[in-house]
This record gives sequence, C-alpha cells and structure tokens, in this order.
Amino acid sequence: MSIPVNLSGQSRVVIERVSPELDGGRFPIKAVPGDVIAVEADIFADGHDYLSAVLLYKHSDDANWSETAMTLLNNDRWGASFVVEKQGRYLYTIEGWADHPGSWQHEIHLKVADGQRITSELLAGAKYIDGMLVRAGGTLADGKKKSSKKNVAEESTDVKTLRELAALFRDENRYDEAVSVAESDQFTFYANRYPERQHVVRYVHELGIEVDRARAGFSTWYCLFPRSASKEEGRHGTFKDVEALLPRISGMGFDVLYLPPIHPIGTTHRKGKNNSVTCQPGEPGVPYGIGSPEGGHDSIHPELGTVEDFKHLIAIAANYGMEVAMDLAIQCSPDHPWAIEHPEWFKKRPDGTIQYAENPPKKYQDIYPIYFETDDWRSLWEELKRVLLVWASWGVRIVRVDNPHTKPFGFWEWVIAEVKREYPDMIFLSEAFTKPKVMQELAKRGFAHSYTYYTWRNSKAELQEYLTELTQTDMKYYFRPNFWPTTHDINPPSLHSGHEPQFLIRYFLAATLSSNYGIYGPSFELMEHVPFPNKEEYLNSEKYEIRFWDWNKTNKLTYLITLVNRIRHENAAMQRTNNLTFCNVSDDAIMAYVKTAGDNRLLIVVNTDAYNRRAAMVQVPIWQLGIDPEQSYAVHDLLTEAYYTWKGEWNYVELDPYVLPMHLFRIEV
Repeated sequence: MSIPVNLSGQSRVVIERVSPELDGGRFPIKAVPGDVIAVEADIFADGHDYLSAVLLYKHSDDANWSETAMTLLNNDRWGASFVVEKQGRYLYTIEGWADHPGSWQHEIHLKVADGQRITSELLAGAKYIDGMLVRAGGTLADGKKKSSKKNVAEESTDVKTLRELAALFRDENRYDEAVSVAESDQFTFYANRYPERQHVVRYVHELGIEVDRARAGFSTWYCLFPRSASKEEGRHGTFKDVEALLPRISGMGFDVLYLPPIHPIGTTHRKGKNNSVTCQPGEPGVPYGIGSPEGGHDSIHPELGTVEDFKHLIAIAANYGMEVAMDLAIQCSPDHPWAIEHPEWFKKRPDGTIQYAENPPKKYQDIYPIYFETDDWRSLWEELKRVLLVWASWGVRIVRVDNPHTKPFGFWEWVIAEVKREYPDMIFLSEAFTKPKVMQELAKRGFAHSYTYYTWRNSKAELQEYLTELTQTDMKYYFRPNFWPTTHDINPPSLHSGHEPQFLIRYFLAATLSSNYGIYGPSFELMEHVPFPNKEEYLNSEKYEIRFWDWNKTNKLTYLITLVNRIRHENAAMQRTNNLTFCNVSDDAIMAYVKTAGDNRLLIVVNTDAYNRRAAMVQVPIWQLGIDPEQSYAVHDLLTEAYYTWKGEWNYVELDPYVLPMHLFRIEV
C-alpha cells in the first residue's frame, strides 16, 4: 500500500481533547468582551523529546494570528488563555512541535551531572543558537551570509548576545563557561523567545467564539403587558403609559423591559377571560393570537399607539439605561394576513381547513401554527427574517422567542446569523421549557440567552445539582441561563401559598445565582399567586384580560428587588454566572455559595426553608479567597449593612425567614 500524499512522516506531535470545543468545532462557544478564554489540550509525541505549543487566536476582522505560549499542566495536559476584547467572532486553535533545543538542554543537564565531557554537544548547541540568531533578525557570521561591520554595529542586543554565545560554544578554550551557559536560564530564555519550529502540527479545527455585547452576559429583565400599563382602571394602556412607568422600573434597577406581543389581535375564535372559548363583548383577546386586517407581525396594535410611538418608547427607555425587548411568537390568528395570502404556510386537515394549535389536552382555536415543512419554506424563512429586520429598524436589539423548540433548529441557526450579520448587537432569548437536549441545541444554534428549569428547582439539593450542571459542565461554554421565578405563562406550585418569605427566597436565588434574570413585573412584585384550578397558571391571567395594577404600591419584596439590583450593578462578582462555588453547610436547608471577580469576593447564604428559622456552620473556602487560616476577616452584609468578624473556615449563621432569609456578604480582609 502506498503512503498517502497528505501524510507527513516528520510530524510527530498529537493534539487532542481540546477544551473548550463544542461537537468537534461545529458550534462556537459564547463570551462577552473582557472574558478570559482558558484553553486546554492533551499534547504529546513519541519518544522523550521536550515539546512546545502555542495557542493561536484572532478576531475574524484580523489578518494575522496572535499567539501565547502554552504551559504543561500535568500528565500531557497543556493550557493557556487569552482575552476577547471586542464583539464579533473569534477563532482559536493550537500548534505544537518537538522542542529540540529544550530537549538538548535537558540532555546536557543529565550528562554534566554524570561527569561527561560535552564538547561535541556544545557544537550542536551552537547550531541551535545560530537558528535563534537568524530568527532574531541577525545573519550568520561564519556562513555564506557574512555580516558587514556596518550591519553588526546596527544589530540588536539580542542578536549581539546570541552571536557571542554561538562563538562561546565553539571555543574549546572556554569550555567551562560554555557549559555553564548551556545549563543556564539565559539559554532557556532565548530558546523560548526565538523558538525552533520544525514540523509543526496544527490542530485539525479552527474553533469559534461568538462574542456578544456586554448585556448578553449581565442583564435584569422586567416583563409587563403594555395594555395593562394604564394608571386609570378600565382604560386600555398605551406606549405613553409605559413611558410613564420607566422611572419606576429603571429606579428598581432593571435594564431590559420585555413586552409580550404588541401586534394587532385577531377576532376569529378570540379567547375570553381565563382562556374561555367564549369571548364577551369588549374582551381584548390574547396578544399571542397575532394578526388582523390591521396587520400582522410587522404592525402595531392600534390601541397601544403607532410605530412612531413605539420608537419613541425605545428612545425614552434608552435615556433611562434600558432596552425594550420584543416577543417573537411565530403563529397567527386566523385573521392574520399570512393566513389569507400564504395558506401554503399552514397545515391542512383532510377536510381542507387549517389545523389550529393544540398541546393536548389544551386547545388554542384562536391560533394557527406555522407549518415549517411547507414546500414554500424558503419564502417563509425570508419573510420571518424580514419581520426581524423591520423590528431592528425600529431600534429593537433584544428578542425573546416564544416556543422556539417547536420550530426547526436549522431555521434558527440561519435566521439568527442573518439578522446578526446586519445587526451584530442583536440578542435572542430562547423561551423553551422542554427536553434538556433540545434546549441545549437551541443555545448552540445561536440563542444568547435561555430560559431554564430554575422555576421548578426548589430544594437546596435540586438547586446545587442544577447549577453545577450549568456552570461546571460543557454547558458553561454555550448555555447562558436566564432565571425567572415566574412568567406570565407559569405560576409554579412553590408560590401558590402566597407566602411572602418564599417569594423573597425565590427572587433572591434567581438574582444572585445567575447574572441574567427577570421577573414577571407587577404580578410578581405584588406576589400574585392564586392558580387556575389544577394548573401551573394564574387565575384571571393577564394573557386573557387587561389587568389594573397599583403602580404606586410597594412592599418588602419591592425593597429587596431594588436593593439587590443595586448590589448587582456595584459588584463585578454578581455579573458572572460561572464564577460559582458552593460551600459546605451543616444544615441541609441552608445554601451558601461564593462568587468572585478579582478582589470582589461575595459569600451568599440563603435559608431555603421559608417557614422555619435555621442555624448552621458554613465552611468558607478561605484557600480560594486568599485568606490565611489564622487571619481574621470582616464579612459585610450588603443587605443590612451589618459587619461580622470571622476567622478560619467554619463560621456560624442564623436566618429567620420572617425577618430576612438571606445574607449577601462582601468579604473585606
């Protein structure tokens, strides 16, 4: 059998098990500017030669690669890191080669220690220095390329030094001095600065990093229905009413205002209060029943205002440091223009009628789902892209996508990339409460944020297991969790009692475990909790009716939300999710965790038992925090302004849920 033409018999290095790497390089990992990308790989070769390796990286706009030397960690595992400095796509890969000068120096150490004379080896070393000399910009004095006196005078310090070392290694009269240099750090220094790279092996993949803007890594969401924004009971809210609420919402520390669909609502099979199939006169319908003769996904519900009113809301929100997020629900009322102009985009029953949406036993007669297996799928995809670009032209840069798991993965990968090509700042949130692998695939395909199972994780054990999966497995590289205690769709059983401490706990955990979180606005603030019988939904849900909220009302939860949001903005450790370390605690109901960012070190302690006072000893990971076991240190509770002096690992806490079921300590040595 002949030797393959693409095989290099001189390449000896193996590079494998690179981390992070998603699905063999099929998908990029995620980051925001300023993130440190730590890369590791198994790098080895046959024989006993020393090896060298570099991590190569560049922004897609850069012509040339930058590099940083990798270091041996242990057992053929190498590592290095770099910082992504700007938004966009980065690439990274690894190169490795046999380090012949390094191997030579190692053998010199062994032979000298054995008492051997190494005259011949020094001549070999001189050849290595010749190579360093050329790579430093010099020319060989004893080869075909002679250096003139003028050129020698202009040589750099490194070139002059290397020329002297090459001569030293060839001078038998200075043997002892040459041996000393051969074993010295000086030789190592120059060998690393001007490495000999022969038969370099490059990793088979150039791996990607999608660097989103900073808000993808740290955001605080507030959801409200604009039609319920009026301060006058009985009046349909408008965008102007929402503008009037911005000082209150931004004052609480929120920076993303998320609005459920704001488009015209259909009348055919319109649902009434509590999802009744009978709609009474004057009932507004469900915002997710999108489309009427007044328009579809690229139109505004006329009772909310005009497109210009919406653009004005976006501009005013920006003055308060907030962005407006829209909701993409790819479905239609039977009255939507698409249902009339593109019937081929919908699935037909055998009797020729269009199939309405169902999630048995639930029926949604007011909604037609889009049929993505249509023969006209290309036109469908282009139309949905057009809608997103229209929104972007209005100033929208954040989109929450309703039920993306019921649409093809390939569509999301394509449309997100297409939209970001024109609007790189766009952030997409996946509202997919479904099977784990489906949620993960959506994140890989381009969604910057993802809803999670947090809403149903309540006990300390459940939370720690889930957060460990999110922050300590490969999910940390691509799945950005966005924690919500409730949503306008989900009223979880844990809150059905309306017990205030439970609301405080669920809020606080969401806001401190994840750097991205959100609340279902006034409903959550006012601790609305009464469920629709036997369902995880709200009785008198705002999805089906206009609600009147007392926007002037505040309570303990309002105060906690405002305080915690301020703390999140003032402490860098709160602006990351994956910097999480759980602490050992002597009580199974008390959860403690550390989050750090440089010198900003936070210890968070939560009593997950909303009904009983709990006391415990918490093991503080002082070794991770740089605290000596004999050293006293202060813990400053940022919630109450109390200070405590602690010493060593184990320290006492006591939390009463009826007072305050949590501590948020900043460690101040």
